[in-house]
Parts: sequence; C-alpha cells; structure tokens
Amino acid sequence: MPLNAEINVVSLIDVMMLLMVIFMITAPIMQGGVDVALPKAEARALDPKAGLVVTVNRRGEIFVDETRLTYAEFRASFKSLASARGREGVYLRADETVPYGEVVRVLAVMRASGVGDVGLVAEPEERR
Repeated sequence: MPLNAEINVVSLIDVMMLLMVIFMITAPIMQGGVDVALPKAEARALDPKAGLVVTVNRRGEIFVDETRLTYAEFRASFKSLASARGREGVYLRADETVPYGEVVRVLAVMRASGVGDVGLVAEPEERR
C-alpha cells in the first residue's frame, strides 16, 4: 500500500471559518466604554475611537476613556492626559440626563487645559 503524503486541510478550514464567524459576531459587542444614553441630534457622526474620550455618565461620574476620576482628579490630570494622548482629538460624551451645568463644568476644565477643539458626541437623530 503506497504512503499518502497529502495534508487534509478541510477540518482546518472549518475551524478557521467558525472562528471568523465568532469574531464577526463578538467584535461589535466588545466595543467597550462607559454606558451612556447619548442625546440625539441632527449632526455629523464623530468617531471617538481614535482620540481621548471623556465621558460623564448619568450619575455625574467622570471617566477618561474607561478610568473613573473624581472632579478634582480630572482637573489636576487632564492637561497632561490631553498633551500625551489627545493628538487624534478630544471627545466629550455625556448622558442626556446629566444636568447642563455638569457638562459645562467638565468642558470648562478641558478648555482651560489648552484643548481648543472638543468634539461633542451624539447619536444621529431618527428621520421620520
């Protein structure tokens, strides 16, 4: 009986396809971040993934990317964070239920730190 020297790759292709399907399903779920209900506005969509993201959740807690900071810590550290990581842009995400005064207070710290251009992230408004 002659020796068969071929490699059977059918099972390897099956495993690869299964892994690809799993990654395609889980990739949008793994987006991460702080859970906020963004306000809806008729505005151009921003992609905050590239730059520094500051989030104010519904309880008024401040997050830089996913790190929770008190207001005092945020004031003390934002200038160095923005100079180190804000080259691709600085974005502010705030829950729609957060009082306007809280958002302005965070925005004032960002502006006082020398960040001239802050992107305000919102959900696209549904057209009727």
